[in-house]
Amino acid sequence: MVSYTIAHEAYLKIMFHAAKHPHLPVNGVLLGKLSSSEMVVIEDAIPLLHHWTSLSPMMEISLDLSRTYAESVGMALVGYYQACERLEDTSLAPVGEKVAEKLREQFKDAIAFVIDGRDLGENLRSGKASLIPYLPLQLSSSWRPYSPPPVAFTPPSPFILASQDSPSRTAALLEEKRGEPDAILQKFGDFDDHLEDVSIDWLRNRACMAVVS
Repeated sequence: MVSYTIAHEAYLKIMFHAAKHPHLPVNGVLLGKLSSSEMVVIEDAIPLLHHWTSLSPMMEISLDLSRTYAESVGMALVGYYQACERLEDTSLAPVGEKVAEKLREQFKDAIAFVIDGRDLGENLRSGKASLIPYLPLQLSSSWRPYSPPPVAFTPPSPFILASQDSPSRTAALLEEKRGEPDAILQKFGDFDDHLEDVSIDWLRNRACMAVVS
């Protein structure tokens, strides 16, 4: 089985997106490359939507722009992520399956992750990744959660955090900056935010990353 490594910056962006809109569904795509025949390295994430999370024209446009950007920096769209509106819901939504399948047409080892919103803050502080991997069923367009032992992100699982302390570092950043006028989440934007304010750099989120670097 192919293994997947998530870089710290990609992990930060996934969790920042969920934290900024804790009561809304959010989704985005993952950028990376196949570093060997058995390893996909997820280097970055692009937050797409928190309003138009269905298969809407906004979804199609954001996916096309994300793919163009990924190609410009020598990467591909290698996965999809989402958080559900209800914290206890950890299922991959039908729209998620369709987007993941679309990505798999161009990158055969595409992966999907659902953010586990249950006790997210506590889980991050305790070092838990709070990401549930979904894989496609063979000869099917349906996706299933990764379930056989070992647990995802627990060695020797095929899902790896490049920085094992990414969850705790993310929790610390969110708690440290919360309430400040220039809080991290105020600097973080997705494509929906960009539609309301075109100055928002949703593809790179450089202002936000500059704060946490």
